[in-house]
Amino acid sequence: MSFDHKPKILFLYGSLRERSYSRLLAEEAARIIEEFGAEVRFFHPRDLPLHGSVPDTHPKVQELRELVAWSEGQVWSSPEMHGNVSGLLKHQIDWIPLSIGAVRPTQGKTLAVMQVCGGSQSYNAVNTLRVLGRWMRMFTIPNQSSVPKAYQEFHEDGRMKDSPYRDRVVDVMEELYKFTLLLRDKVDYLTDRYSERKEETQKQAKEIVSRSIGS
Repeated sequence: MSFDHKPKILFLYGSLRERSYSRLLAEEAARIIEEFGAEVRFFHPRDLPLHGSVPDTHPKVQELRELVAWSEGQVWSSPEMHGNVSGLLKHQIDWIPLSIGAVRPTQGKTLAVMQVCGGSQSYNAVNTLRVLGRWMRMFTIPNQSSVPKAYQEFHEDGRMKDSPYRDRVVDVMEELYKFTLLLRDKVDYLTDRYSERKEETQKQAKEIVSRSIGS
């Protein structure tokens, strides 16, 4: 296990409201995981264009992708809207490609998922986020956070009230911190796949044949 630098954790949140509870939850989680020893950064999605409406070279898209490349672990925090993740959070994930050339930007990174609810507790958003994390080839940790009636769980200054819900956030951040430390130096080994090795071997064989014919 390597301790040569702090685990690098990126936070994404899913609402632009002035008092966004998904952002407040992410900010509380960030303070907690910083206390464990992580380095944290946020992507703020305001002004991120609709996916596909601008080239990938757009500055806001590049900012997101650079933060993803920087990160070793991520936290996705969404409000539950119409029984699922918010469009804004999905919009951010849509701008993160599965691959850029030979690089898979999210493969092997750890992920924690959280949601806030306006009413009773639900797990629809975190379940969808798990599906997305798996699709992005990320190691989604077992623990998760769902905060019901989120408007009751934060002080006016944005800090989360002491409660079993906050205790769960501490649990999630501790688990993410540990999993990131354990896995970050073993990503190449854990994501080495037979099918990809076979494909690369076949590609190299074709290149050898092509060169021999050309000579």
